[in-house]
Amino acid sequence: MTKSLFLPMMLLATAAGAQDVLFKTESRLLEVYATVQDQHGHYVDGLTKDRFAIIDDGQPQPIVAFETESSALSCALLLDTTGSMQKALPSVKNAVVTFLNGLRPADAAAAYGFSVSLNLLQDFTLDREALKRAILRTRAGGSTALFDALAQVAHDVSSRPGKKVIVVFTDGGDNASVLQAAGATMRARKSGIPIYAIAEGDALKSPELMKLLKTIAQGSGAEVYEAKHLSDIDGILQEILSNVEHTYMLAYKPPAAQNSNWREIRLSVEGLKKYRLHAKEGYFPE
Repeated sequence: MTKSLFLPMMLLATAAGAQDVLFKTESRLLEVYATVQDQHGHYVDGLTKDRFAIIDDGQPQPIVAFETESSALSCALLLDTTGSMQKALPSVKNAVVTFLNGLRPADAAAAYGFSVSLNLLQDFTLDREALKRAILRTRAGGSTALFDALAQVAHDVSSRPGKKVIVVFTDGGDNASVLQAAGATMRARKSGIPIYAIAEGDALKSPELMKLLKTIAQGSGAEVYEAKHLSDIDGILQEILSNVEHTYMLAYKPPAAQNSNWREIRLSVEGLKKYRLHAKEGYFPE
């Protein structure tokens, strides 16, 4: 379950002749990211909180926090910098620079690289030039520890306030992670952050890897893309940019779970007759 938002509540109890006692509790919120399109495929922007309804495992839930599509975004870019990326990395760098140019001024971004370990290239910043410099000086080399890197980035980004997204690019299967694929996949999905995945090269030849990437991406309400040619990468990143810039974030307090079974989330929009809503369909409670 998502752990990115907390609501602190304080109660002050005073008894005659006794000191004030402060009680503090925390209610964990679950974040749901969604895009809404009309029957013609155009994004529907400007919706307010009262237009949305959330049902968790059959129970309607009040929306506690809400971010519109125009709210600032925290975007983490996770790039494969392994030895096999020698040929593809220049194209990826150029496409990422174009992607950064498309972010809004208030959107913060961070860049990570991964090979045998995770490398923070540039922490979250509004400084686009610093981000570009960090990405352009990246070099390819080493083995692939994709799952370790993805789990760590999801953990790090989850503490950011407001809307969040992770974009990961890989061209090969994992051959160096300490975490097993299933464990890393579960950790990434529990973060609740949309994780867009782009696969290229040898990654496309691994049915097991593609299945895991689809599980991670689609389970978070995002998508996995196949870059069959290096020239596809720029267009894919622009499509991802369009999606995230039209994303709403809704948060609610999930009902107490009696077990760890899958819980279905049903999200709807009131006042729209024909629309397509894209969001994650459920979660595993902790």
